[in-house]
Amino acid sequence: MKMTFRWFGKDDPVTLQNIRQIPGIYGIVTALYDVPVGEAWPMESIIRLKETIEAAGLRIAVIESVPVHEDIKLGRPSRDRLIENYSQTIRRLGEAGVPVICYNFMPVFDWTRSQLAYTLPDGSTTLTFEDETISRMDPVNGDLSLPGWDQSYTKEEMGQLIDAYAEVTEDVLWSNLAYFLERVIPVAEEAGVVMSIHPDDPPWPIFGLPRIVSNFSQLKRLTEHVDSPANGITFCSGSLGANEDNDLTAIIRHFGSQGKLHFAHTRNILRTGPRSFQESSHRSSDGSIDMVRILEALHETGFVGPLRPDHGRMIWGEQGRPGYGLYDRALGATYLNGIWEAISKTRS
Repeated sequence: MKMTFRWFGKDDPVTLQNIRQIPGIYGIVTALYDVPVGEAWPMESIIRLKETIEAAGLRIAVIESVPVHEDIKLGRPSRDRLIENYSQTIRRLGEAGVPVICYNFMPVFDWTRSQLAYTLPDGSTTLTFEDETISRMDPVNGDLSLPGWDQSYTKEEMGQLIDAYAEVTEDVLWSNLAYFLERVIPVAEEAGVVMSIHPDDPPWPIFGLPRIVSNFSQLKRLTEHVDSPANGITFCSGSLGANEDNDLTAIIRHFGSQGKLHFAHTRNILRTGPRSFQESSHRSSDGSIDMVRILEALHETGFVGPLRPDHGRMIWGEQGRPGYGLYDRALGATYLNGIWEAISKTRS
């Protein structure tokens, strides 16, 4: 296992120097945030990003993410051109020595929460998802404004995009994902890169939009459709764990034993009701997920890939990007490293 940390570039209040001082950090999970979705990433920008990170004594472990354009998800005529741009980005990242690309296939919205700063009893704040609150929101009218999804759409564009998905069933969305995989996975193989899809967050439909990467059977269908070592998953304990029907250790053991678990997000959540949860500290007893069992399963399958603490609370008065402060994620990284060391020394 290689412990990594998410960094959002030079505008991130959490600096590379901050991250390097966290014990046990191997590398950085990052992306280019100034390239419009659908365009090929310039090689010079990739190299500049790599040099910046290496100058801080770290390395790029994962690119998270190369966004998939909505026209690809919708199966529009422009998708072939956009997939070729995506493939060019894969080739350039491979040439730069990037080993893993994390991406998702969620329509319109990336990770979604109903509240960004819910106050916990200890005074820290955290991200929450309440199904009842979300069901009353209308993103077209601006009820939803979160850092996890693309805010570049105007109100009119958002309405048009959601209307376009009205005719997109799960089967249609799956067909469009299959089309994408059939074309980019061979490119990834040639480039020496593995593609690692992130599960839907949350793992159920929202705002009437279909979601198709939410459980074991959907992940299995995806990885088997293009059966390649380059076609794998990002195991996210918080995303998949929001649905208590998902057997997290079984998912790890199945895909880990096949060599198709390329990246891991290990965070804890506390389920608070049907389709509702709040994000807790990483500690097992603070949430609904046993992190020791998660890391045991990863260790048993011989997982050697990058792993990172995921969303953290805001603690000690820290201000910053919701879910991505320094302190709680640093505590999470240290906690997870401690569990891994204990497992490694007692089970080798």
